[in-house]
Amino acid sequence: MKNLTVLLKTIPLALLLFILLSLPTAAQADVTNKVNYTRDVIYQIVTDRFSDGDPSNNPTGAIYSQDCSDLHKYCGGDWQGIIDKINDGYLTDLGITAIWISQPVENVYALHPSGYTSYHGYWARDYKRTNPFYGDFSDFDRLMDTAHSNGIKVIMDFTPNHSSPALETDPNYAENGAVYNDGVLIGNYSNDPNNLFHHNGGTDFSSYEDSIYRNLYDLADYDLNNTVMDQYLKESIKLWLDKGIDGIRVDAVKHMSEGWQTSLMSDIYAHEPVFTFGEWFLGSGEVDPQNHHFANESGMSLLDFQFGQTIRDVLMDGSSNWYDFNEMIASTEEDYDEVIDQVTFIDNHDMSRFSFEQSSNRHTDIALAVLLTSRGVPTIYYGTEQYLTGGNDPENRKPMSDFDRTTNSYQIISTLASLRQSNPALGYGNTSERWINSDVYIYERAFGDSVVLTAVNSGDTSYTINNLNTSLPQGQYTDELQQLLDGNEITVNSNGAVDSFQLSANGVSVWQITEEHASPLIGHVGPMMGKHGNTVTITGEGFGDNEGSVLFDSDFSDVLSWSDTKIEVSVPDVTAGHYDISVVNAGDSQSPTYDKFEVLTGDQVSIRFAVNNATTSLGTNLYIVGNVNELGNWDPDQAIGPMFNQVMYQYPTWYYDISVPAEENLEYKFIKKDSSGNVVWESGNNHTYTTPATGTDTVLVDWQ
Repeated sequence: MKNLTVLLKTIPLALLLFILLSLPTAAQADVTNKVNYTRDVIYQIVTDRFSDGDPSNNPTGAIYSQDCSDLHKYCGGDWQGIIDKINDGYLTDLGITAIWISQPVENVYALHPSGYTSYHGYWARDYKRTNPFYGDFSDFDRLMDTAHSNGIKVIMDFTPNHSSPALETDPNYAENGAVYNDGVLIGNYSNDPNNLFHHNGGTDFSSYEDSIYRNLYDLADYDLNNTVMDQYLKESIKLWLDKGIDGIRVDAVKHMSEGWQTSLMSDIYAHEPVFTFGEWFLGSGEVDPQNHHFANESGMSLLDFQFGQTIRDVLMDGSSNWYDFNEMIASTEEDYDEVIDQVTFIDNHDMSRFSFEQSSNRHTDIALAVLLTSRGVPTIYYGTEQYLTGGNDPENRKPMSDFDRTTNSYQIISTLASLRQSNPALGYGNTSERWINSDVYIYERAFGDSVVLTAVNSGDTSYTINNLNTSLPQGQYTDELQQLLDGNEITVNSNGAVDSFQLSANGVSVWQITEEHASPLIGHVGPMMGKHGNTVTITGEGFGDNEGSVLFDSDFSDVLSWSDTKIEVSVPDVTAGHYDISVVNAGDSQSPTYDKFEVLTGDQVSIRFAVNNATTSLGTNLYIVGNVNELGNWDPDQAIGPMFNQVMYQYPTWYYDISVPAEENLEYKFIKKDSSGNVVWESGNNHTYTTPATGTDTVLVDWQ
C-alpha cells in the first residue's frame, strides 16, 4: 500500500469504480469481534438528547419539556432517532464503528423533589424492562439489527451501584429507590427488611472504603454482598447480552468493591464476552494508583480520565503543555497493563463541553486529531462534531443542534476513523515522542511495519522542524488529513531523518504507511481474564490463512477459528495464574508473547472475609493470603488488601470483599504489613472455608 495512489491511476475507470464500491468503509468494522475496540471509534449518545424519531413514545406531564428548555426533563430522543441517523448515513459517514447509548432499562417516572428526571437513564427501576420513552424491546431489536448491518457495535450503560434517589426518613421521596424484577417489587429503600441496600448515610469521598459502602449523593446504594441483589443484577446483564449488545460501560466503578465487580466480569466472560469499561472519575492532575490496580485486576478497562483531563488542560485553558501530555502518555503506558484498552475522550456527560462560546473551534479540531491518533479507544461525545457548547450538567447535555456533515471536525473524525480501521499502528502501536516543545508535539505509533507519525502545533506561530527522525521508510508522505488542519507533506531520507519543514500555527499533519507484517504479531488479546473453557479472541497480523497453534506459556489451547488477522481459542485446562500468549503459524514462525493473561481457578463468587481483634500500630495494614490464585497462592507480595475497618465493620475488625472460586475448599490467613513491607503472619492453623456455588457470603473469624 506504499504507492496506492500510483496504482489506482493505472486501473481503468469502470474497474476502479467497482473496486471502490466494493471496499469496506470505516463504518464496516468487524462487529463480530466484541472484545477488541482498539481500532474502533465510539460515539457516546445521551439517547434522550440525540434525535426524536418517534414522538408517540414521548412522556407527558411534569417530566417532559417539549422544547427542551428545561434540561432536567425528558426532551424526546429515542432509539428510533438513532436508527434514523444510522440509516441516513450520518453516523457511518462520520466513521463511527460503535455507539455508547444511555442505560436502556426502565427508569423511575417520578419527578425528583428538585425538579429533575431520569432522562439520562441512571435511575434504574427495573433492569429487565426497557425505558418506554426510548422504546420497547422490538425497537431495541431494530436498533441492534440496524447498527450491526451498518458495521456498528452497540455499548450499553449499566448502573449496578445504585437504583434511584431516596431518603431513609421519607418513603415518599421520589420512588424510594424501589427496584423491580420484571414488574415484581424486590424492595425499596426506607423499608428494607431484606437488606438490599446500604444504610450508612452518604459518602464524603474521604476514602475508597467510604465511597464504596455509603450512598453516592441521595442514590439508594445496593448492598452487593446481598445474594438476592447479586443474582438479580447478574441475571439482568445477561438478559441484555442475550439481546445482542456488544459492550458495557459500567457506571461508578469506584463506588463498588473490586471483588464483586471481578465476579461480575467472570460471569459476563463465561456467558458472552464483550468489551467492558468502567467510570472511575479523576479530576485535573489527579493520579490514583487504585485506579490503575482496578483496571489491571478487575477484568474491565476504564474511561481514561488522565488522558481526558490532560488534553483539556493543554488545549482548553493552557494550564499544561505538551511536555505534561507526553509524560502522561509515558506514565500510563507503564501503569496500565492494557493501555490500548483504556477509553479516551476530550469531553463527556460528566464534564463541561470541550467547545465553548466565543472561542475558536480550532482547538477542538486539534484535540480530536490527537484523540484519534493516540493510544486507547477514542470516544466522541455526541455533538462535539457540531461544536456543541455547554458547561457542567445539565448544560453539557443539550439536544443535538444540527447534523451538518460539512464541519471541519466532522471531516477530521471521518478521515481519522477510516485511518484507524486501515492502519493497525493506531490500534496496537506503542507511542514514541519524536519532537517536542511547549507548543509542538510530534509522536509516532508503530506496529510491525505499519507507522503513523502525527505532528501537532497548538501555538499561534509556525515552527521550523529540524532534526526529526521517524520509522517511516524513505519517501515522500502527504498529509492524511488533506490539509484540514493546514498540514503539509514531508520527505523522509534513507536513514529516517526528515527534511526540514514548517509546521503551521495551530496546525496538525498526519503521515502514515500501512504494511502487513510477514510473521505473526499479536496486537490485542481480549478478554485478558477467564476460566478454563472461556473463549479468547486474538487479533493482529501475519497469522496466515492455515491454522497454526496458540500457546499459553508452553500449553496448547484449542483453536476455535483461525484467519490471518483473528484467532479464537479456548482457555486451556491449566493451573490458575498468569500466562504469556503466543501464536505459532503453520510455517512454525512464532510471535512475540502477549503477557499477563489471568487464568481463573473457576467460576467466581464474591465473599466478604472479615477478622476480629486484629490490632495494629499506625501505618500497619491487614491483608489476606491463601491457597488459590485469587488469594495470592500464599505469596505475601500478592496478598489481597489493604483491608477496610471503618464502615461495615469497625477497627479492630477488618473486612474485604474478594472474588474467589466457587465451590472451592479455601485455606487462608491474615497478615499484617507495615509501611516498610515487613510481614507478621497469624499463628495457629490455617482458616478453612468452602465457598458456595453461587451468590455471596460473609465469613468472620478471630485473629489468632
